[in-house]
Amino acid sequence: MSAATSERLDASAFDLRPEPAIARDAAVLCLHGLTGTPYEVRPIAEALVARGLRARAPWMAGHEAGHEALARARFEDWIALAEDELARLRATHARVFVVGVSMGGLVSLRLAQTRAVDGVVVVGTPLALRSPIPLLARWLRPVVPFRTKRGSDIQDPAARARHPGLLAMPLAAVTELVALQGLVAPALGRIRAPILVTHGRLDRTAQPRDAARIHEAVASEDKALVYLERSGHVATVDYDGPDLARRAADFLDRLCRAPIQPETRARFRPGGPAA
Repeated sequence: MSAATSERLDASAFDLRPEPAIARDAAVLCLHGLTGTPYEVRPIAEALVARGLRARAPWMAGHEAGHEALARARFEDWIALAEDELARLRATHARVFVVGVSMGGLVSLRLAQTRAVDGVVVVGTPLALRSPIPLLARWLRPVVPFRTKRGSDIQDPAARARHPGLLAMPLAAVTELVALQGLVAPALGRIRAPILVTHGRLDRTAQPRDAARIHEAVASEDKALVYLERSGHVATVDYDGPDLARRAADFLDRLCRAPIQPETRARFRPGGPAA
């Protein structure tokens, strides 16, 4: 664990594999949020492993070494890391899914726009930050490069108290997040993979209405929208976390039982139809 995170819980990257007796030829790439850690995607990962799916969660680029390293990362680094991880899983598994929280959700949506994925689950994904945050971040970053964090947006006080994460938010990372939003939001119609869109109803970080925007804009025929009524931004570890993990596992479990759709993957092969 980085020295920049809480020592109370294991925030390490992980690669969880199911027992051989229940293992399926499927894997899930789990992506955490901005200034977060792999800890926040672990509850969903453990539910997936219990259904026979492998679950892998790397540190997103710039995070493992703390907030000063994150300030030097670019959104292209987040995407490139996820693309590499996805390619490794695709090389060894017939089906590969992506699960993302917040910024990890944006990266998951980008993967679904540009790479072959068999299904997507996103949690608390922000398509736009509340005004005037983007302008303030751009104007203030030369003089105030970091903003000290005062805890995570989690309704459950016990979960909030133990939640590990970076100690400060680099304003440079906020401007990179805005740039990523500008790339992802206009291209949501390119997403055709099955998708489960979830959002904490009490989220004060990302606007809950963004979940409805994602659900409406994607071209997926198989899509669902779920609001988690008692949870804030990091809903995976909040009051509704167990229900969210079950819903995500049910969704991907069902996709594992369905036939693979070769026409979807053909969109992303060299010489295939344009995405």
